[in-house]
Amino acid sequence: MNRLLTAVAAFGLLAVSGTAHASLAVGAKAPQFAAKGAKAGKEVDFDLAKALKKGPVVLYFYPKAFTQGCTLEAHAFAEATPEFAQLGATVVGMSADDLPTLKKFSTEECRDKFAVATASPKVTKDYDVALTRPGVPAGMTQRVSYVIDQSGHVAFVHSDMDYREHVTMTLAAVKAMKAKRPG
Repeated sequence: MNRLLTAVAAFGLLAVSGTAHASLAVGAKAPQFAAKGAKAGKEVDFDLAKALKKGPVVLYFYPKAFTQGCTLEAHAFAEATPEFAQLGATVVGMSADDLPTLKKFSTEECRDKFAVATASPKVTKDYDVALTRPGVPAGMTQRVSYVIDQSGHVAFVHSDMDYREHVTMTLAAVKAMKAKRPG
């Protein structure tokens, strides 16, 4: 694990692919969007352009609130949110869940630390994160994490249905971005 973090930090930002697929490549312009969401059980509006004015954005897509992997991933992002914030990055989770579900998830599983928002069909398509498998309900998303730099470009992608490396890898990518910034 430490070797992986060292490699990411030493070589800068890179894309890592696992069992899922994301077509937005490092360097691609991230599609702009605004979405309804929740933080600490309260409804919020998330606007990517506004969030990028404050710093990089960790935009992570997850299949469904309150499923085992998504719950564990939310816990891990909640634990790491203070470190992301120290680096100037905003974390937001995205799924096709409805607003009442996101309000509950934002409190119970995200532990009031970061916002979660509804990924509309257009956002799901624009970010190429639709989960298309036999027996999977329409609208669910793959597990894909993007780090978007302040210029609005994809700086890092991790696409893997296994939740375990998403936080570690996006945090390493944000750290590497910060190390590259002058000043």
